[in-house]
Amino acid sequence: MAPRTGRIPIVDVQPVVDCGRFPAKAVPGEEFTVSATVFREGHDAVNANVVLRGPRGVPDVGWVPMVPGTPGTNRWSAPVAPTAEGDWTFHVEAWGDPMATWRHAAEIKIPEHQDVELTLEDGARLFERAAKNVPKGAVRTLLQDVVTALRDAERPPGVRLAAATAPEVLAALHRHPLRDLVTRSDRFPLRVDRERALVGSWYEFFPRSEGAVVDPEGGPPLRSGTFRTAMERLPAIASMGFDVVYLPPIHPIGRSFRKGPNNTLSADSHDVGVPWAIGSAEGGHDAIHPDLGTLEDFDDFVARARELGLEVALDFALQCSPEHPWVTRHPEWFSIRSDGSIAYAENPPKKYQDIYPLSFDHDYDGLYAEVLRVLRHWMSHGVRIFRVDNPHTKPVPFWEQLLGEVRGTDPDVLFLAEAFTLPPMMRMLAKVGFHQSYTYFTWRTARWELAGYLTELATETAAYFRPNLFVNTPDILHAYLQYGGPAAFRIRAVLAATMSPTWGVYSGYELFEHVALRPGSEEYLDSEKYQLHPRDWAAAEAGGHSLAPYLTRLNEIRRRHPALQRLRNATLHHVDDESVIAYSKRVSTDHGDDTVIVVVNLDPHGARESTIHLDMEALGMGWHESFAVHDLLSGETWLWGQHNYVRLDPFVEPAHILVIRRSAS
Repeated sequence: MAPRTGRIPIVDVQPVVDCGRFPAKAVPGEEFTVSATVFREGHDAVNANVVLRGPRGVPDVGWVPMVPGTPGTNRWSAPVAPTAEGDWTFHVEAWGDPMATWRHAAEIKIPEHQDVELTLEDGARLFERAAKNVPKGAVRTLLQDVVTALRDAERPPGVRLAAATAPEVLAALHRHPLRDLVTRSDRFPLRVDRERALVGSWYEFFPRSEGAVVDPEGGPPLRSGTFRTAMERLPAIASMGFDVVYLPPIHPIGRSFRKGPNNTLSADSHDVGVPWAIGSAEGGHDAIHPDLGTLEDFDDFVARARELGLEVALDFALQCSPEHPWVTRHPEWFSIRSDGSIAYAENPPKKYQDIYPLSFDHDYDGLYAEVLRVLRHWMSHGVRIFRVDNPHTKPVPFWEQLLGEVRGTDPDVLFLAEAFTLPPMMRMLAKVGFHQSYTYFTWRTARWELAGYLTELATETAAYFRPNLFVNTPDILHAYLQYGGPAAFRIRAVLAATMSPTWGVYSGYELFEHVALRPGSEEYLDSEKYQLHPRDWAAAEAGGHSLAPYLTRLNEIRRRHPALQRLRNATLHHVDDESVIAYSKRVSTDHGDDTVIVVVNLDPHGARESTIHLDMEALGMGWHESFAVHDLLSGETWLWGQHNYVRLDPFVEPAHILVIRRSAS
């Protein structure tokens, strides 16, 4: 049997997802590190490089030299960055480096007068080979001159050797190496999506609440908001610096088992219902709720958003109310119980009689075709981002097929997985094609939790799992926000906006909405899921009771600093106080390094003071160097070094977002 190992073994290539079964992910210009373990028999030198290939018609990045890591690990790495969207590949090449082997021996033997002429002649022959491998020109002439010098017996041996090890010669060999026994790894896939797949600020709101009029005495709603009235909210959202407006389902809502305010089981005739109970006599997933307007109104909403630089993300919830047209036309798309009834959604002991889950076990092809039709319907009306509700309750192969087919025709369409479930399922959904994923960030509040999660997101899963850090959702009002006061809202916003390239808020966050349905619950009191909830934005801002200016500032900082638009570049720094977290992000740009240091007091109830101990190498600095840092929140500037005192009062400002401005050594 032929050996499966190459002449020079290449093992543990990274980033590789499930042995190359699924592609790693990136966006144009996003730098990531390719690494591999490379070694060979004996003591001869080895070297390695990465080859990054683009899709047809896109220039390849090509051959990128790798550098060795910690001695003794045989680990080699190189930073690479794709230049355009599409399906790329990368592989590692390992090769014997006869020049490095000769140079090492020559630098030992010649000073010791061992085999001097033989060693110099060996070198001359290597340089002859090297010269033949480069085009005619200055480099070939330089290498031929080295051949002449090595064979010039009139010169001292040390001078002849020096000619072969001059800096300009080593630089030429670095660009045009002499490679023996070239061994190639497998080619591994890399999917390069558009920038929004990695970077963005999301804002979620219910169109039916914007412009709604309700009875202050608790009577029937007087008027629902519409796409026309919701359109009036878009300039304010854009002015806060958000990129994506996410809408919960906009479809007709069923009446059977409709939930009332605060999730009561008996609804009055005027109660508006839960948008996720999709379908009624007015239509299903391809229809618009009559209270919101018409399809033309929706088109105008999307167009207005686009004018303001906003993309519209639409909720894609594959579930039905009992009145959904699919229930009567395609009962085979649902699970039928032994008594002949359709099974409603359950998470015992919870029951959701107003929702029928879909079953993919009886007419997969028919259901698949209809779901794809619905997606393409909304895509044709300008929706290029979908937030998918509970994808973990549907078969993984279904998503792999569906997202793959959409990508084949419309690679700009993005999908966010709302899967708050076990890590293996969350990760698998990301692997099979979801561009972004909700995370456990909402429940990570202690420093050890945040530090561990940031490390996981930036390293362990970063090749395929892109986190979208929402600070709250209509379903999740964490106790930290319920009892932390305004400082807690600022703290969580800073963390979400700086830990991940993509973050989001649910409407009302900027008004510090924090009252839960009951103690121990994460449900909002008078939740917008069950009733109209108009907000007086103007009064809040006029009275200084709005977080909008703070959110605006965070988004401005994110847009101005490329370091915050990347995921894999996070470094944690040690802080003496367990209630303070510090981390940095750094990228190289055409204008030099962009380095941002974030320090956050996680205690919303009191000031904290501590010492920050910086990893200076991660900042690209010497251990004893000093430098100026400018706080992008307060506007102050300080001189920092490896060890720095901080005091953060959450009632004044709970965080520093520091940019390194210049060396001050």
